[in-house]
Amino acid sequence: MSTRQEKDSLGTKEVPQDAYYGVQTVRAIENFPISGLKAHPTFIDATVLIKKAAARVNSELGLLDKNKAQAISQAADEILTGKHRDQFIVDAYQAGAGTSHNMNVNEVLANRANEILGGKRGVYDLVHPNDHVNMSQSTNDVIPTAVRVSGILLWRKLDPALEGLQKGLEKKAKEFDKIIKSGRTHLQDATPIRLGQEFSGYASAMQKNRKRIDQAVSGLRALGIGGTAVGTGLNSHPQYREKMPQVLSEFIGEKFTPADNYFEAMQSASSVLNVSGALRVLATDLIRIANDFRLLSSGPSTGIQEIRLPAVQPGSSIMPAKINPVMAEMIDMIGFQVIGLDTAVTLAAQGGQLELNVMLPLIAWDLCHMMEILANAVAAFTERCVTGIVANEQRCRELIEKNVSIVTALNPYIGYAKAAEIGKEALETGKRIRDLVSEKKLLPKEKMEKIFDFHSMTEPNIDSAG
Repeated sequence: MSTRQEKDSLGTKEVPQDAYYGVQTVRAIENFPISGLKAHPTFIDATVLIKKAAARVNSELGLLDKNKAQAISQAADEILTGKHRDQFIVDAYQAGAGTSHNMNVNEVLANRANEILGGKRGVYDLVHPNDHVNMSQSTNDVIPTAVRVSGILLWRKLDPALEGLQKGLEKKAKEFDKIIKSGRTHLQDATPIRLGQEFSGYASAMQKNRKRIDQAVSGLRALGIGGTAVGTGLNSHPQYREKMPQVLSEFIGEKFTPADNYFEAMQSASSVLNVSGALRVLATDLIRIANDFRLLSSGPSTGIQEIRLPAVQPGSSIMPAKINPVMAEMIDMIGFQVIGLDTAVTLAAQGGQLELNVMLPLIAWDLCHMMEILANAVAAFTERCVTGIVANEQRCRELIEKNVSIVTALNPYIGYAKAAEIGKEALETGKRIRDLVSEKKLLPKEKMEKIFDFHSMTEPNIDSAG
């Protein structure tokens, strides 16, 4: 492989001749052969957008030659449209703060900008990675900003997926509204509930999760770009920190604002942790709902089987005709992963010292990864599971007739103690509650028929006790 020599403050290194990256990226490759995971594509986009915005702002402020700014901007646009993506090769687990990633982006943009201006890769006389692409910046304000921008961009993908799941559950809630089934608490029989009511609870949980995450994501819109090394803004124009959020807002179509305190913006990852925590809550709800689906569809012959999930693949390599709730199982695993990632983000968020959180590469990767897998998993779960759920109305009716907890409806008429006796006898004899009430002549037939209208048990009905 032909190479070129590049020099940095530590000396010279051989760089592949056709590479757009440079010497500092090569050092990072040597230092961090860790996971094989590279920067998340959205995190690359966010960093490149910051560089493009900085080139424009610095040019408008008279600090950067317009031709150089235009070349950097053109190089950035090429990357944003999918070109040169193979040049971002630094491992996700790298030097604290993300200097290696920042320089990888700086070098790729500088070398491509040099080519656009008629220069050569590896010769930085026209456009330099540090002096021009990184002008008015530090890794210490670029990377926290890129993390926040990444969260905004990925929320655009996750929120529609969650909305789709919410609407899918709402549709099932309406479809199943007249189906009476046995409620369960402590995994034991409880009073009746409509299957639609059960699904309405799932839909409401998704609605609330969307609102919770959106509120958390709104905290990412305050950007500390312009703080440079420690929050003071050294080596930047006084207007730079105000203009950068404006230009990024224009590029991305979101309302960004300057941070109210640049020191806090660089010291603290709390706004990102807030998003991560909201995603953990979502993951917990998704796990709960998926596990309910697994329980309610269990069987088909020996389980609850009140709902049937779509058959999307054979369930066993040895048992013919077996079908498993694979989409719900997948959601469980995604939920477990998100909770683990949130734990890592929590530890990383408190792992910085003084003027900088140096655990940002981990925070960046984990936040992007959890938002991406949630978006993909939720979309697949909705399409391949929720929309195809079918109610087993006959089974629901069969189980509610056997449910001794319906004796609760007798409390206002014969009292708790007498109702308990009826329930106990029903369990011992296997007789239906209504049949025992008739045998003992405890209530007139007309009253009993009204009481044992299962639908009325699924709404407030104390007025009918008289």
